[in-house]
Amino acid sequence: MPNRIDHSRHLRSRLQPIGYVLVVLLLSACAPTDPQQRPSVWQQPLAYWQLGREPLPAQLPVPVQGIRPAQLGDTWGAARSGGRQHQGIDIFAKKGTPVLANTHGVILSVGQNSLGGQVVWLLGPDMTRHYYAHLSEYGSYQAGDWVIAGDILGYVGNTGNARTTPPHLHYGIYRNGQGAINPYPLLTSRSATSR
Repeated sequence: MPNRIDHSRHLRSRLQPIGYVLVVLLLSACAPTDPQQRPSVWQQPLAYWQLGREPLPAQLPVPVQGIRPAQLGDTWGAARSGGRQHQGIDIFAKKGTPVLANTHGVILSVGQNSLGGQVVWLLGPDMTRHYYAHLSEYGSYQAGDWVIAGDILGYVGNTGNARTTPPHLHYGIYRNGQGAINPYPLLTSRSATSR
């Protein structure tokens, strides 16, 4: 009986190197990007993965333009109405002062709630959630948009339960498994910078 050539097997063996090259090229195109650049649509799945693997920096810039770390007060844990404790810090500034993303990440939501008024939630390194509240106006970003540090998320205001207070940004950080953490040490460490 003559030897028969298995054409499908032969074709598969010839396509394997091509498939391998295509996979390598695709993964290269989707490789995690520089945190100070927005990922392309193709890079976004790996950018999410990268956010989960990156540690939260030990120092973060102050998220209100023109405010220096020395100007901050630690209002973490202060008593609030209804027996609550303050789960963030208040950064006072003139109404309309730009509120800046102080880390790269993806916008989780842009909306309103009763306490924070107009708020933006940002998912950052180590899957931390950054909460920017009492905004007078929003920036140009929507849920799902990728931002880099320094992008304008909104503007200082006194919306929500801050209607009777001077304009300020309520800034909070929430870490998976720990809940709210005090952002003050991250904003005032020696290397912290302002914008």
